[in-house]
Amino acid sequence: MSPTATDRTDRRPTSPPLRVAIVTESFLPQVNGVTNSVCRVADLLAARGHQALVLAPGHGPSSYAGFPVVRMPALPLPFYREFPVGLPARRTMTAAIRAFAPDVLHLASPALLGLAAVDTARRWALPTVAVFQTDLPGFATRYGLPGSETLWSLMRRTHAAVDRTLVPSSASMEALSAHGFPRLDLWRRGVDTARFSPEHRSEDLRRRLAPDGEVIVGYVGRLAKDKRVDMLAHLARLRGIRLVVVGDGPERARLRRLLPDAVFTGQRTGADLSRLYASLDVFVHTGADETFCQAVQEALASGVPAVAPAAGGPLDLVVPEANGLLFAPDSVRELRVAVGRLVHNAELRAGMAARARPSVRHRTWEAVGEQLLDHYRAVIAPSPELAARAQDHASTT
Repeated sequence: MSPTATDRTDRRPTSPPLRVAIVTESFLPQVNGVTNSVCRVADLLAARGHQALVLAPGHGPSSYAGFPVVRMPALPLPFYREFPVGLPARRTMTAAIRAFAPDVLHLASPALLGLAAVDTARRWALPTVAVFQTDLPGFATRYGLPGSETLWSLMRRTHAAVDRTLVPSSASMEALSAHGFPRLDLWRRGVDTARFSPEHRSEDLRRRLAPDGEVIVGYVGRLAKDKRVDMLAHLARLRGIRLVVVGDGPERARLRRLLPDAVFTGQRTGADLSRLYASLDVFVHTGADETFCQAVQEALASGVPAVAPAAGGPLDLVVPEANGLLFAPDSVRELRVAVGRLVHNAELRAGMAARARPSVRHRTWEAVGEQLLDHYRAVIAPSPELAARAQDHASTT
């Protein structure tokens, strides 16, 4: 959840340094999965001696990791005003990309900005890598918005125009393949195993959260409708638990009324977040539209067993009866049973906690960063198909 890196290295590339233009639909000060991934990619590029430019929506920092951040116009969503949607100011975008002269264009969870960037890339035969990260049709459905099939069509148009689409999980791979997305490759997310570790468990914090020694059951993430955090209300009657909700968002006030006995910490980052994760006994994720679910991975790295829906990204992370439990996404009963098993069986909980960190310890940002650089280099290699697509585009514009 936290975008700040702690595992940078000073390694330098053995091949020529790359110039990477990153177009992202979300960035600091917004904290979410897309922002986190973009920050970690920028950290990687800086540590390896590459160059980068970030184009991002809304107001915020003008630089990150020593790289310039060009801000694009944005409008807030009417039902989620904390989340700015980038508007494709094509002249600004084109000028910034052209002046930077990148070797490759990285599209982070492309939507409106990504679509405009693809058009620019095709005009110059610029190699492109798109990272699929946000289930926009699922997001629209959760908010009662029409047009999920139209969204699939628009997304397919964008991804069909890039050289490679990187997907974070096997479930995402299956979904995109079923909708006709071409040139897909798997690229999972890394986890900072120093920041998220059982070593950060704090008995003092645990006493403050649960003064009567309750089993601490926690959620970490955005407090938004699509995350379905209100499902935690069905756990409130389990005896001997203390619910802890970490995060912020448009649903916070409603959730506080729904969960009057829960501890709401607000958004936490850095060492505070590390201690909160590691001090939980059980981690619960409720969102059913996660393409990866970094929060589950951070909890596991912290030595905490996870309970999550049997859908999307958690299917690749949670091994039932080993490091956690899965429940049918819309079954409140299965959620209660799964959490209840862990709350009321200390031996089962301890066994899963012992297996949690080893299950993700190999998924470091160092390892997945190397994979990303390999993807960049693969699309930068001269491609007759790329040249042909650029020529076709030029003839129709």
